[in-house]
Amino acid sequence: MAKKVVTVGSSVGLHARPAATIAQEAAKLGSTVTLATEGNEPVDARSVLLIMTLGAGSGDYVTVEGNKEADVETIADLVAQDLDA
Repeated sequence: MAKKVVTVGSSVGLHARPAATIAQEAAKLGSTVTLATEGNEPVDARSVLLIMTLGAGSGDYVTVEGNKEADVETIADLVAQDLDA
């Protein structure tokens, strides 16, 4: 199991636009990737709604986990980017 902790890069956190970008990319992957914030259960990165329920704001830590290292890296890189720019 691959795991990476990253800081949310979007200036307004993981709201609708960043969540949609992450979910679209996760849907293309060959494995399931989950996202979690401290104290919350992991959610499927393919779901915009579930990503938004994390309530992750700018600068918050998000744990990205999955079976394939490359898939975890792909999603972790997106979480760390400012997807509103």
